[in-house]
Amino acid sequence: MIKSVLKGMVIGIANIIPGVSGGTMMVSMGIYDRLIHCITHLFKEFKKSVLFLLPIAAGMLIAIAASSFGLEWLFEKYPIQTNLLFVGLILGGLPAVWKKVKGKKIGAGHIIAALFFFALVVAFASMGNREGAAADLSLNAVNVLKLFAVGVVASATMVIPGVSGSMVLMLMGFYHPVLNAITDFFSALTDFDIQGILAGCGVLIPFGLGVVVGIFAIARLVEVIFEKFPLYAYWAIIGLIVSSPVAIYLMGTFPALTAFRVLTGILAFVVGFGIAMKLGE
Repeated sequence: MIKSVLKGMVIGIANIIPGVSGGTMMVSMGIYDRLIHCITHLFKEFKKSVLFLLPIAAGMLIAIAASSFGLEWLFEKYPIQTNLLFVGLILGGLPAVWKKVKGKKIGAGHIIAALFFFALVVAFASMGNREGAAADLSLNAVNVLKLFAVGVVASATMVIPGVSGSMVLMLMGFYHPVLNAITDFFSALTDFDIQGILAGCGVLIPFGLGVVVGIFAIARLVEVIFEKFPLYAYWAIIGLIVSSPVAIYLMGTFPALTAFRVLTGILAFVVGFGIAMKLGE
């Protein structure tokens, strides 16, 4: 139970960081296949699926609530160490994925799949530093529908390994407005500010409903791909995982290197790599 909550927390934090894929973290920790299965078979295997999904969802919510306050501070004060921690978390899952293809015949199509998705993520990351105009979140019917649609798109990309849902939100201009809405909502909860809570609900409920719909829609598609073309899927994931550190570099802003930053950055990478391998056991 505790281990599942911790996995959910890592996924939740990853989904907030532009350039980091929550789906990749699911793969890195060895729960991607089972998580997709539980989502697509939620009603057929209700008790079993809920017992697996609930602690992960709880961990994600805890992480999103906590990181919406402290994440920007970490990236501002310790950008190299924080980014290398996530690079370690991502690459720490590569050995587990490699076992899925090790010993299998490697075809030209498998290499093409890996290279294609590597290039796709790098291309998205190259565009990621040009955020669109901040979206208007004032409460009206049009914006409610828009938030629902954005939630569908964001959640679909969050489930796909290698694609950063927060980066997609950034490109659409919704990243900072939604993140601020989450921060304001939890601040209002702690202050018992009813007006602030209602304002937060006006943004987060339609967005959250869109997220749920998007996850169920994309999960079935992903399950079919893994059933029909498993080797192509795993080679694509390898391309996505390897591309993630490049995407993080392209999306990040880094200060000049010093001996302290290099040493602590390497330590952060090792810690992240070890955590990913441990959680993926």
